[in-house]
Amino acid sequence: MSLLRIEKKVLSGKRLTPDDALTLFESDDIFTIGRLANHVAVSKNGNNAFFIQNHHINPTNICVNRCTFCAFSRSKDEKGAYELTIKDIINILKKARGKRQGARGKESKFAKSSPIAHRPSPMSFSEVHIVGGLHPDWPFKHYLQLLREIKNNFPELHIKAFTAVEIDYFSKISGMSLKKTLLALKDAGLQSMPGGGAEILGGRIRNKICPEKISGTRWLKVMEAAHGAGIRSNATMLYGHVEKYKHRIEHMSKLRDLQDRTGGFQAFIPLAFHPKNTNIKGAQYTSGIDDLKTIAIARLFLDNFSHIKAYWIMLGEKIAQLALMFGADDLDGTIIEEKITHSAGGRSGVAMTKRELINLIGKSGKVAIERDSFYNSRN
Repeated sequence: MSLLRIEKKVLSGKRLTPDDALTLFESDDIFTIGRLANHVAVSKNGNNAFFIQNHHINPTNICVNRCTFCAFSRSKDEKGAYELTIKDIINILKKARGKRQGARGKESKFAKSSPIAHRPSPMSFSEVHIVGGLHPDWPFKHYLQLLREIKNNFPELHIKAFTAVEIDYFSKISGMSLKKTLLALKDAGLQSMPGGGAEILGGRIRNKICPEKISGTRWLKVMEAAHGAGIRSNATMLYGHVEKYKHRIEHMSKLRDLQDRTGGFQAFIPLAFHPKNTNIKGAQYTSGIDDLKTIAIARLFLDNFSHIKAYWIMLGEKIAQLALMFGADDLDGTIIEEKITHSAGGRSGVAMTKRELINLIGKSGKVAIERDSFYNSRN
């Protein structure tokens, strides 16, 4: 099938088939694919590229699962294992709130020509992003108390927390249904969920890279329950390990089908695999071409997703910037301070300031829009 036929479908607003997606993945015409993806992104969000001022917290790397691809998790008594108390987390957030932009030490190259004044200003992150290991000893009430304490100390802070894998674990240790578990978390302060734990939803590949993790079917069921409880989420896909193009397409097809039913996904986030310190033999870092093509095809195939995120922590700043011309419309945010990707050999920094993000976006020809957790403008 020629790209011309697919181009006609895209320009006329017709949904692409899995065969169309495979044709795109097998094509070397990255420029046509990128042009079409940018057309769709602009039709959905104008020339805007979004970012958020957020703070990542990984409460523990101690996990009952030890997935093959994961370089972050540790057993309880293993070297490098850690666990943060609720007080630790509150203090981290208080300290971060007191910091001032520009006080990060060595400044990123992207900030040097920023049009934003270099006068330091208070950090004003609006979202805390919480994901971690499945701790063998923490009861469900620990997580409820964590949410309550964050809300008590920072009532204006949006809490995006816990992957579908964590939610399933909470349901098991609490003896509650998914619905009751989600409603209890929501009552304690949970406002949205990240999209992690999806990896590859198809069973054969999933059993190779994370056999201990919940099935792809269960992941989808948790997300459907979350959307039913009024909790919006993101969705991810970990690519570049042992999967093939057909597995990526199957993964995105399952997400598209669920989005047709619930409309609860906000953004799709392709996550480039990082091989360092993992147990996947022979795996390599993804290429820039594969990164851009995957983002662009996601934008073309996932017609019912409003946003495609170029997660700069995994892609690196330069590829993430290019991705804004290949269908992505969101760079995530300031991050401060991500541990999971860097455990696997992440090459990017651990944080960017607001002015660095604005400059990075501006250099791509896009208009930087600071957003809240639901994509409302904070400009």
